[in-house]
Amino acid sequence: MAEREGGSSSEMSLKDQGNEFFKSGKYLKAAALYTQAIKQDPSSPTLYSNRAAALLQLDKLNKALDDAEMTIKLKPEWEKGYFRKGSILEAMKRYDDALAAFEIALQYNPQSQEVTKKIKRINQLVREGKRAQEVENMRSNVDMAKHLQALKPELSGKYGSEECWKDMFTFLVETMETAVKSWHETSKLDARVYFLLDKEKTQTDKYAPIVNIDKAFESPHTHGNCFLYLRQYAEESFSKAACLVTPKSIIAYPQVWKGQGSRKWKHAQNDGFFVQFETPSLRKLWFIPSSNEKGQTLCRDPDGLDIGAHEILPRKIFPALKTSVLAYISLDINDRLIGKFSYPTKYGGLESVYYLVNEKFRIRQISY
Repeated sequence: MAEREGGSSSEMSLKDQGNEFFKSGKYLKAAALYTQAIKQDPSSPTLYSNRAAALLQLDKLNKALDDAEMTIKLKPEWEKGYFRKGSILEAMKRYDDALAAFEIALQYNPQSQEVTKKIKRINQLVREGKRAQEVENMRSNVDMAKHLQALKPELSGKYGSEECWKDMFTFLVETMETAVKSWHETSKLDARVYFLLDKEKTQTDKYAPIVNIDKAFESPHTHGNCFLYLRQYAEESFSKAACLVTPKSIIAYPQVWKGQGSRKWKHAQNDGFFVQFETPSLRKLWFIPSSNEKGQTLCRDPDGLDIGAHEILPRKIFPALKTSVLAYISLDINDRLIGKFSYPTKYGGLESVYYLVNEKFRIRQISY
């Protein structure tokens, strides 16, 4: 608010007219009248203070700051000059400088509720600004590798070849980071399975590294068909690993989770998405919850889940061929060469899978 001050009748007239225009929101006219008054009395701190207030309303911040500095120069112990300066610096979002100006104003007038409110407001803005910057840093600096370090020894133990397990680790990290960045931008994802294809064996003109499965969770029937299709796709494309990414919200057909998943679920109604990692010898599952902070979608750290309780796609996409035993090769009623592979399950039994062996002795799974 513009200040009143005693002085000559001419100055009072111009200043008072400016005050009336200021009160009615006509800040440009008010600033013009204050300028005329300053020409008549260039040593009045009140006139500079009033013009600073008008210029602040007009968003002419640099000129307003100059007037606030002149107010302080003319009357160093008057808190109003520091108040004006603080308000202008606040509008410039220079919160640390604004806080310093308000604190000086409070020293000269400790009883000022106006200044006290401003200091509380600036402190709140500083906290919010720091948190907003933290959120933005977390959104822009996605580093899934640091959250997955514990997986390296497991992959190394399963796959002795350093090149092999590092390819799988990099594939998983890049898939998860792509999903997180997409979620940050749109708060949604398409349900997809990403495949780590064999650079030498895969027919890339026939097999793409990404398969959409948006209909997979509509019913038990589509769910089962999707699994069978993905398993065949993984085998025929010579994929080394696969990574399922699906938003929690898309699972219209609830997973039974073997009757125990609901009791072990720790994320209540939190939004987010699942990442299920599959290799012939290793299966992992994570849920990445998200929240809204400062108007921004923010993914939290991935939470490793018990895949036995919460698996999104049941059974293995990859049959464990590395530990399988070829039981026999024989002819079926159509004179097709059939191979039966048996491999141990995690429950201690054996599971058998039948394959068709072609003339080049390449195999693919068939159903009986």
